[in-house]
Amino acid sequence: MEERSLSNQAPFETEIAQLLVTTLNLKAEPVDISPLDPLFGEGLGLDSIDALEIALVIHQHYGYKLRSDDPDNATIFSSLRSLCEAIQKNRTK
Repeated sequence: MEERSLSNQAPFETEIAQLLVTTLNLKAEPVDISPLDPLFGEGLGLDSIDALEIALVIHQHYGYKLRSDDPDNATIFSSLRSLCEAIQKNRTK
């Protein structure tokens, strides 16, 4: 099995990156979002309002309800890759 470079997105990561760019009106291209870079703080610079918007659109598209009181949120939202893994594990659509 061929290993991807850490900066390359898997197909689902590209799909979610496009969803983030569109939903949040980011001034970045989806392919420029590194799968392992932080989404918040020094990464994309997202904030708590962005997290709410992301949670809503993920629920609408994939049926996965992210809860604000989930103790795993810091891990789930830590990077594009971890967000994608959580969606794939919990999606209902």
